[in-house]
Amino acid sequence: MTTTSPTGSSPLSEFSLIDRFFARATRQGEHVTLGIGDDCALLRPPAGEQLAISSDMLVEGRHFFADVDPRTLGHKTLAVNLSDLAAMGARPLGFTLALALPDSDPAWLGPFAQGLAELADRYECPLIGGDTTRGPRNLCVTVFGSVPGVQALRRDAAQPGDDLWISGTLGDARLALGALRGEWTLVDSELALARRAMDVPEPQIALGLALRGVARAALDISDGLLGDLGHILARSGMSAHIDVDALPRSALLAAQSPDIQRLCTLAGGDDYQLCFSADAAQRGRIEAIGNQLGIRVTRIGTIALPDARRTMLHLHDNTGASVAADFKSFDHFQ
Repeated sequence: MTTTSPTGSSPLSEFSLIDRFFARATRQGEHVTLGIGDDCALLRPPAGEQLAISSDMLVEGRHFFADVDPRTLGHKTLAVNLSDLAAMGARPLGFTLALALPDSDPAWLGPFAQGLAELADRYECPLIGGDTTRGPRNLCVTVFGSVPGVQALRRDAAQPGDDLWISGTLGDARLALGALRGEWTLVDSELALARRAMDVPEPQIALGLALRGVARAALDISDGLLGDLGHILARSGMSAHIDVDALPRSALLAAQSPDIQRLCTLAGGDDYQLCFSADAAQRGRIEAIGNQLGIRVTRIGTIALPDARRTMLHLHDNTGASVAADFKSFDHFQ
């Protein structure tokens, strides 16, 4: 591929684009035998561990606004994939990046690559390959990690009587999206705070690693709690009882109307916090992990066998009264 800068400067080839903007992110880790420069990269996972692999695609107009700051977009492009590793209890090894770009504008590519490389450096997760082409802006990452197979936090491992936990807080990203869409109003300082949650999510890698051997089932919340938790319940053949008033939220979200709070916490998405189940006997250990890492962990409900109607989700408030589940999580085709 050869692309031309919109300023009329000399065209950039595919490999010169990579060399110019992404060299920092290609620093090889100890488990990368061969990185960029060949037909395939070669990874060597630690002895006794299995590869954990996940891919995510971010499409302009569907997953991010066209005017988003490119540096924060670079961060988020990798963060959403690292979040999948966190949910499996996996340690990052490396990632590939496939880019479709309308042009090779240095003013956009420079900060995008910087945001990407800063997060890659922090988690020792080098760029090991990928592809670029001209087209509508589309960002696709495949991330590789490793985890001892017996300690992987799989979605099919929840058991009756398990506690359900959430890390961090839910709903601020959806609060920002609603304000940007005109669904409700936030003052500028509130929108800036909520938008940071949407644009700069932090993958919970340290928590995922600490939950090895402690939690049973886990996933990251990307499309909304109701939809994402449903994946654990379906894979495990279980149901869940959730106290919607126990769902952790920021002071900013807690200041909004009850209807907005429930919409954002139950169906918001873009939170990239971990939802996980664990034996009730692990409560003290999980709270200690949260304190040690400086991460808020909140118990929101319990796992149970399905009832006669095979209802998976039972929502109630802090008085025990049932709450209607009339929210829909994000769907890429709706």
